[in-house]
Amino acid sequence: MSVLREIFTGRSNIDFRPKWRIGLAVSAFLVVASILLLLLRGLNLSIDFEGGGIWEAPVPEDVSVAEARDAVSAAGADARFTVVNTSSSRLMQVQAGSAALENSDEIAEQLAALGEVSTDDVNVSQIGPTWGDQITSKAVRALIFFFIAVAFYLAWRLEWRMAVGAVAAVVHDLVIVAGVYSLFGFEVSPATVIALLTILGYSLYDTVVVYDKVLENDRGLLGERLEPGELVSASMNQVLMRSINTTITTVLPVLSMLVIGGFLLGGTGLQDFALALFIGLISGTYSSIFIAAPLLVWLKEREPEARRAAAIEARRKARLARSGSEDIDDEVEGVVAGAGGATPLSTDGYDTRLVTPGGGPPRPRKKGRRR
Repeated sequence: MSVLREIFTGRSNIDFRPKWRIGLAVSAFLVVASILLLLLRGLNLSIDFEGGGIWEAPVPEDVSVAEARDAVSAAGADARFTVVNTSSSRLMQVQAGSAALENSDEIAEQLAALGEVSTDDVNVSQIGPTWGDQITSKAVRALIFFFIAVAFYLAWRLEWRMAVGAVAAVVHDLVIVAGVYSLFGFEVSPATVIALLTILGYSLYDTVVVYDKVLENDRGLLGERLEPGELVSASMNQVLMRSINTTITTVLPVLSMLVIGGFLLGGTGLQDFALALFIGLISGTYSSIFIAAPLLVWLKEREPEARRAAAIEARRKARLARSGSEDIDDEVEGVVAGAGGATPLSTDGYDTRLVTPGGGPPRPRKKGRRR
């Protein structure tokens, strides 16, 4: 509890260096697992990226997804059936690929028969495969331009090493979010892409706050010259509470948007946006501490100046170990304190009283007789 109290009062003195090793190991495992999931399972892309159609019709309360799948056979085996509850009705949503567009009228008729409504009550949205390819290419280009702009700005405003660390942290966040979406089968829609760009902004903000404090302290504001690991760890302690407060105040409204707007009110588009934001914000805060910071330390330790300083410090420690200076100091103190008639030295290095050759206090001087 004392550590939490120090963090919340802004007086923490945590050594992040051993914790960075654990964090990097956890991140490496998560990144590898996310890449494997993307290769094996892929992403559940919406029709905006793949092309296809969405058919929605009101259905009674007793109609299940299995019954809808059996009734609407024209949609194909790969179609996805989802029940969407709104404030006024219960909708059965059928989403199929571009191959099912040829059977669009038949799917609408079967879905209308299932819901006991007319075909005019069936809402149909169709997107061709060409449009889906264009949307996909535009989303990829937007991410690439984002990375280039961020890297150039951070290299100009801070350091090129900080630009590398920030971009690496952002890529880490993207891979983790994509892995979570692949693991749980969440649908990737244009709202998800917009949320990802928003996530990258929040993640970069947190990283830049840490890097700016590192740059400020590196210019001598701490009053002493520190090694890269000590410098970044001390800077992390100074901005830790700020990062936590920023994350909490951002996650709470996103969580309320996800729970209230997405699940309770049935806003599917809002749900996709809030879900990506929630996962990305948590990952962004984590990457600022355990990816961007240790990567900056690693790059700074490879600088020629830092290597020379480390070599000098290592030689100094080796010299002290060979000379046994600590044992010599202890021996000198014992001689000074235990010598016959000698008295300890005062704090300013001088004797506190006179010492006679035979030891003991000095004899008083004889007073002369007055004549």
